[in-house]
Amino acid sequence: MREKPIKSILFVCLGNICRSPLAEGVFHSVLAERGLASRIVLDSAATSGWEVGSAPDPRSIAVAAKHGVDISGQRARKVLPEDFSRFDLILGMDHANARDLKALAPATARDRVHLYLDFATGKTADVPDPYYDGAEAFASVYRMIREASEALAKRLEASASPTSGQASSTM
Repeated sequence: MREKPIKSILFVCLGNICRSPLAEGVFHSVLAERGLASRIVLDSAATSGWEVGSAPDPRSIAVAAKHGVDISGQRARKVLPEDFSRFDLILGMDHANARDLKALAPATARDRVHLYLDFATGKTADVPDPYYDGAEAFASVYRMIREASEALAKRLEASASPTSGQASSTM
């Protein structure tokens, strides 16, 4: 894990209407459950510009809402050059997203780009794009993202110094 604490995360998929807005919303919910939502800046974006300005796919909105997560106010945007300096961690939902992000990233920021499931859970696998499938595919993606969000939150908590911001009792 990096020595520098992670204070900002960008979730990225192809269109920023299915997987990455769901990952942003679910991870925010997981952080909120742990009282950490105000500590990490979250956003999501796309590697393509096809859906810029669009709301998340109605099926992503529905599966999130079913679990008490509201992503309806999000709007798709494309990854910007400044994102590579603005975010401490940039997570691609699949191998193609991660590859495209590394190609876009300046050499000094490529170490910030990771495959989401690999970074969060250690599983080198893609979060599959459910766009051309039905509600069950969206439900499956939600479950994958929820599990990975829990693992990511635990990983970030474990990397935080247990004494950071606290005075030593031996002083």
